[in-house]
Amino acid sequence: MNLISVKGLAVSYGANAVLQNVSMHVAPGEIVTIVGPNGSGKTSLLKAIIGALQPAAGEVTRRPDLRIGYVPQRLHIDPTLPITVGRFMRLTDRVDRKACTKALETAGVPDLFNRQMSQLSGGQFQRVLLARALINQPDILLLDEATQGLDQPGSAAFYRQIEAVRAETGCAILMISHELHVVMSASDRVICLNGHVCCEGTPAVVASAPEYRALFGTGTGGALALYRHDHDHHHHHEAAE
Repeated sequence: MNLISVKGLAVSYGANAVLQNVSMHVAPGEIVTIVGPNGSGKTSLLKAIIGALQPAAGEVTRRPDLRIGYVPQRLHIDPTLPITVGRFMRLTDRVDRKACTKALETAGVPDLFNRQMSQLSGGQFQRVLLARALINQPDILLLDEATQGLDQPGSAAFYRQIEAVRAETGCAILMISHELHVVMSASDRVICLNGHVCCEGTPAVVASAPEYRALFGTGTGGALALYRHDHDHHHHHEAAE
């Protein structure tokens, strides 16, 4: 059974139709990425999926008892506020230290528990947000432009971490992103959205689809190959250490 199924979804703000006739699904353990230009309805789709927005038409079905972990864009924390990573992890959930430590490990930042949030780099901060989303062992992680503000190597490293999380926990991942080449190569399936579903399929299929090229041009093919190379290189490097 799919974790999430969306059928014939329409979303409007007043007279303005943002999404029309959108159907998509996420199966257990799958990494699905939604790409699309600004204003294409990506965030509205995510809001409809988590139930924060009432669709004008269509339906969203979530598997009963589905546990969702949500990784926001950038969370702003007052830099003058003294709060450690460990304390931040336990702000809303009464979870024990062991669960926090485990989640930080899975997110690739095992040694940050006692660090001040204000002293983290952008990449570390995003991984702490990821760890926080992992605490309740979700069936699916939702990421909304989770690498905004990170540079290209930082984004690539973050998405590699996402792949590692899936490999370790088996949880499904639904991501929204505008960083095409980076997320596409980390995805099993890509959905190209522009008010409706323009095309979907494996990264290779979508990258060569005319609808995708019409929206994004053809420049991402080379970048896809480049990332793949980095990716392999990265793993060999790790093995050599």
